[in-house]
Amino acid sequence: MRLQREKSLLLMVDFQAGLLPVIEGGAQAITEASWLGGVAQLLEVPVWLTEQNPEKLGGTSPQLLEQLGEHRVWQKVHFSVMEEPEFREVLTALGKTQIVLCGTEAHICVMQTGLGLLEAGYELYWLTEAAASRRQREAQLARERACANGAAAVSADMVAYEWLHRCDTETFKQAHRQFLKPRSARPVAFN
Repeated sequence: MRLQREKSLLLMVDFQAGLLPVIEGGAQAITEASWLGGVAQLLEVPVWLTEQNPEKLGGTSPQLLEQLGEHRVWQKVHFSVMEEPEFREVLTALGKTQIVLCGTEAHICVMQTGLGLLEAGYELYWLTEAAASRRQREAQLARERACANGAAAVSADMVAYEWLHRCDTETFKQAHRQFLKPRSARPVAFN
């Protein structure tokens, strides 16, 4: 049940500019997702983003995009991106089996994507402080439902340290300077 960076993908669902102003805890979710996205980039863990109906909801938040390096954006019409045939095909071909999932709205697109991933046999890690909804209680219910069906609730710190695995490497030292030490002074809110 431990995350391994070689097996992992970070999937960020619908952090869209038009939706975020009405999301309770949206700013915190973006901060956490951005931070873990930076760690993922350093460790060469792929980062994928989805956008639901961007013509109406806007594209991915510029605040998130400015923190990410290389990433892939998927457009979708289904609430679950797992219903998009090209996404499923490329994900299968990529060979990653551990999916760290976050985004908005937690009780709709994030949860349905998570359930689809679980149904397809992936290990699902629900990034608690970066999964948000218009109402916090709905985000909590979504996490509970996903976990009742096999997901594991995790924090960004848990994920980062599991991906890093050990403290005696140059990669850890770089991650510590760039991400871990600055973060230790900042409080984190959980849903």
